[in-house]
Amino acid sequence: MQERAEKLSTLPEPTPTISELLVGIRLDPEKNITFQVFDILRDLIVSVKLRPGQRLSEKEIAAALSASKTPVREAMIRLDEIRLVKIVPQSGTYVTKISVKRYRTACFIRRQLELGAVRAAACSPNLKQGMKFLDRMLAQQAKAVANEDYESLYRLDEAFHFQLFEMAGFGDAWTTARRTQFDVNRARHVRRLHGVVNGPKILAEHTAIVEAIRAQDPDRAAAALNAHIGDLEQQISVLFRDKAMLGTIEAPDDD
Repeated sequence: MQERAEKLSTLPEPTPTISELLVGIRLDPEKNITFQVFDILRDLIVSVKLRPGQRLSEKEIAAALSASKTPVREAMIRLDEIRLVKIVPQSGTYVTKISVKRYRTACFIRRQLELGAVRAAACSPNLKQGMKFLDRMLAQQAKAVANEDYESLYRLDEAFHFQLFEMAGFGDAWTTARRTQFDVNRARHVRRLHGVVNGPKILAEHTAIVEAIRAQDPDRAAAALNAHIGDLEQQISVLFRDKAMLGTIEAPDDD
């Protein structure tokens, strides 16, 4: 399958150049340049604006951002450490493909942390205030689904799940979980780009979670969250079968 995936990439063409993607972006000279470059490139990779397998030029990035090559190189090293790029000696730096192994690990981490969070949210002493936010979030998600605005739905989804941790009193745990989700989010963005998003299903599942929390039923909330995240092996199987993912993933043996 991996050989077939190499040949049949279905990502939209043409691939934007890094210079095109960085047009209009300006660095703040008062802040750490390396961190800024890192954040910019990380977000472009996670949103799949920089495509899996795409070659990155330090010189081109530095020129586009009016920066020296040193902070760009340091940012690349940091991206290599979290496996969003791979620095190949005598060849160049490339955006990594989505790793099924890291995808599996990320799903496991998120599943365990969020099950605990949603149970705690259902027992939150500040339930009324938290429910106002969740109800407002559901209304915004319903609007995004109706408009088929799946880029906004992605951002609202992130905010929704963060609020579950906040209601549980463990906002920092969301930050920890999010650091492991790069490949999960890249997979979601690839599917979004190809219209492989079931907005009504996501909305219905979020609604079920909210209603369970409103009922202060931690078991029901955990079951609703479990149904939303889905069976881990099923997710991985779908990932491999999804035509939108061809050319963007690497099999576990290649990790």
